[in-house]
Amino acid sequence: MSSTIQYQYEPDHLQNSEPTKYRAEDLTPEQMVINIGPQHPSTHGVLRLEVVTEGEIVVDVVPHLGYLHRCFEKHAESLPYNQIIPYVDRMDYLASMNSEHAYAMGVERMLGIQDQIPPRVEYIRVLVAELNRLASHFLAIGTYAMDIGAYTPFLWMMRDREHIQRMLEWVCGARMLYNYIWIGGLFYDLPVGFEKRCQELVAYLLPKLSELESLVVDNKIFVERTANVGVLPLDLAINYGVSGPMLRASGLRYDLRRVDSYSVYPELDFDIPIGEGKMGAVGDCWDRTYVRVRECYESLRIIEQCITQLTGDHQRTREFDPRAVVPKKIRPKQQDLYVRAENPRGELGFYFRADGRSDIPFRCKARSSCFVNLSILAELSRGGMIADLVAILGSIDIVLGEVDR
Repeated sequence: MSSTIQYQYEPDHLQNSEPTKYRAEDLTPEQMVINIGPQHPSTHGVLRLEVVTEGEIVVDVVPHLGYLHRCFEKHAESLPYNQIIPYVDRMDYLASMNSEHAYAMGVERMLGIQDQIPPRVEYIRVLVAELNRLASHFLAIGTYAMDIGAYTPFLWMMRDREHIQRMLEWVCGARMLYNYIWIGGLFYDLPVGFEKRCQELVAYLLPKLSELESLVVDNKIFVERTANVGVLPLDLAINYGVSGPMLRASGLRYDLRRVDSYSVYPELDFDIPIGEGKMGAVGDCWDRTYVRVRECYESLRIIEQCITQLTGDHQRTREFDPRAVVPKKIRPKQQDLYVRAENPRGELGFYFRADGRSDIPFRCKARSSCFVNLSILAELSRGGMIADLVAILGSIDIVLGEVDR
C-alpha cells in the first residue's frame, strides 16, 4: 500500500525562523527565505544568515548575531586591567597574541610607560604576533579552500599550522589562549633554543608556501570559483570601514604596522601586498586569498629580522627581566584613549575610559575588524549565486568570538 505526501506552503512556517527581517508579505511569489547557519560548517562558527533567494540568485543577506555571547565589554567593566587579558584572548581566538599586543599597548600608553618597554620585549612581542598571524592565515586559507570543495589544502595548512602552535605552546604553555603579553612586559622570556627552532621553522615553511600557491592560488578550479566573485570596490570598502587584507585586496596599501608605526615595526623591512586583479577584478575573492598568501611571506621576513635582533644586539642575558616594567597596581589617570593595531583580519581597536580612581576601566570598548568586515556581506552577495555566497563569506575570514563579543 503506497501513500502520497502532499506539501503545501504555509505562511506560518516563516514565523518558526524568527527573528527575521523579512515577512511573508515582503516576498514575491518567486522568492523564499533560507537560513544558513548557525549550525553550518561554512558559516565558520555560530553565524546565522537569513538569505532571500529567487531561484539560485541571492536577493539579500541579513546576518543575525547573538549566538556566542562572549560579553567581553561587560566583563571588562568589572575586572582590573591586567585580568582582562585572558578575555582579550577569547575574542579573536585564532590570533590571541596580536590582540594581546594591541590591548597591552593601550594600557601602557594610558600609564605613560610605552617608552620604557625594553627592546628585547618589543621584538619578542612582534615575533610571537607574526607567528600567530601566520597560523591565523594558514587556517583562513585552508578552511576557505575546503569551503569551495578542496580538502587537501586544509590538511596541508593544518599540518603546518600545528608546527606554529607547538612553538607558541613552548613559549607560554598554552595552545591558543596565551596570556603571554602582559602590560609592561611579558609572562616570561623565550625558552632557550627558541630562536634556533624559529629559524628552522622559517626554512621549512618557505617551500611549503610555494607549494600552497601552486595547489590553491594558481589552481584552475580555484581561480574559476573565486575570480570576479564578490568584487569589493575600493570606495565601498572605505565607506564601510573595511580593514586588513580585505581592504588591501581592493587596492589600497594601508597597514597599521606602517601607518601607526607602533612597537618595533618601523625598524623592520617588509612590504604591504595589495590586490592587483591578476586573475579577475581587483578586490574579488581571489585577490583576498592572494593577499593573505603574500602576507605569509612578509611575516616570515619579519620573523627572520626579529630572530637576528634577538640573537644579536638584544640577545638574552642573565640580567634581563621581562617583567621589570610590569606595574604592581594599574591605576591610570582620568582620560579617554583609543589604540589600534593590525590584526590578521584588520584593525583591532580598544577604546578606554579611566576615571582616575580605580584599577578597573570605567569603559573598555573593542572595535572588531570581523564585525565591521562582515557588514559588507550583503553588498557583495546581492545578485550572485547561492554557491558564491559561501565563497564570499569565506573570503571575509571572520571569527565569531570577535563578531559577537
